[in-house]
Amino acid sequence: MKVDQAFVLLDELLAKRNSDYKGVLEPIFVKSQLSPTQVAGLINLFSKEKFSEINNPESDIYGRVYEYYIGKFAMAEGSGAGQFFTPGSVVRLLVEMLEPLKGRIMDLACGSGGMFVQSLKFLQAHGGDKNDISIYGQERYEGTLRLCKMNLLLRNLSFDVKLGDSLLQDRFADLKADYALMNPPFNISNWHPELLPDNDPRLFGSKDIFTTQGNANYMWFQTLWHHLSERGTAGVVMANGVMITGSAGEKNVREHMIQQGMVDCIVQMPDKLFLTTGIPACIFILSKNRDGRDGEHSERKNEILFIDARKLGNMVSRRLRVFEEEDVARIADTYHSWRNNGGSYSDTEGFCKAATLDEVAANSYVLSPGRYVGSEAEEDDGVPYEEKMKLLTTELAAQFEESALLEKRIRENLAGIGFGI
Repeated sequence: MKVDQAFVLLDELLAKRNSDYKGVLEPIFVKSQLSPTQVAGLINLFSKEKFSEINNPESDIYGRVYEYYIGKFAMAEGSGAGQFFTPGSVVRLLVEMLEPLKGRIMDLACGSGGMFVQSLKFLQAHGGDKNDISIYGQERYEGTLRLCKMNLLLRNLSFDVKLGDSLLQDRFADLKADYALMNPPFNISNWHPELLPDNDPRLFGSKDIFTTQGNANYMWFQTLWHHLSERGTAGVVMANGVMITGSAGEKNVREHMIQQGMVDCIVQMPDKLFLTTGIPACIFILSKNRDGRDGEHSERKNEILFIDARKLGNMVSRRLRVFEEEDVARIADTYHSWRNNGGSYSDTEGFCKAATLDEVAANSYVLSPGRYVGSEAEEDDGVPYEEKMKLLTTELAAQFEESALLEKRIRENLAGIGFGI
């Protein structure tokens, strides 16, 4: 079909512009279920003047159509769509909190590029210039990465996004970003931390102390911190369990982050925000601008802001809750009034509290906002029973294996000195 031939030609032209663009446009129409008449109808429809970016530079119609169908697909696929879709209201909240107006923006689990697109929208809404930002991303799945490139090309953005597992194959080893936004997959077990080099620069210390086979959540934190510039800020969506986990490797990292003043803010979110998982989630803000020396932000190294947003949001269906604009504004404004110089922040019972690191230490380094804002603490990590048992049995199997190896070594050592058993 001529349309497929045109796609091949366009793909070749894009590849000449940048070799990373190769394969973004695939010849798919001959193999699709669309008839030639339907394809022609689509071409005629999108050829109308109202779809022209030149004549309507602010409309972003193609991008909005793209986002709409990505969202519809996520609703239809449920958990199967989690690899490339983060709910729009959660992305907006992250971007409004970080305010990425200028500098390098990174997402090491970039999916279809929603974090980057929302950053562009924020920039444009505040009169910024997209030439002032640089985009860097990494994605594990090739098909999803192709969606990301298409999403960014539709916005005429320059970018560098690469294929690979960010945990074990960091494709931007030396890059320092001013803003990092990420919604990584939650609770990845058996991610093979033994494959990390002992001197991996991302680790806060010894690999045995700061990693765990059973969960990769805190490796994401270490990776993000490594990639932040000297005044960079990161916002990452995580499962609620990270706030309270007592697993040795994870707790070690959490205590280190708190003691070293890395954690800026914790936002606990309501349930049913995610169609792709039933696990309740929270937002961690990590920051390197907490000393107050940049003239823009206040000194707050001895504090962490806790926000309990579990009562916010509106149910738009039986399965889905969204943050309304006023919810996003309330959370972001609270954070900015605490973080920025000249802010008029004050604690609000049941919603927000600026707690000292000593208070957090006295609470065994638990980061659940309910512990601090005055409402009932939610000690349950919210992980469904089936997922929790799967994770626990995996960890138990690994411990059994390690125990068997230790027993074997002890027997060998005893035999070596004539006391075999």
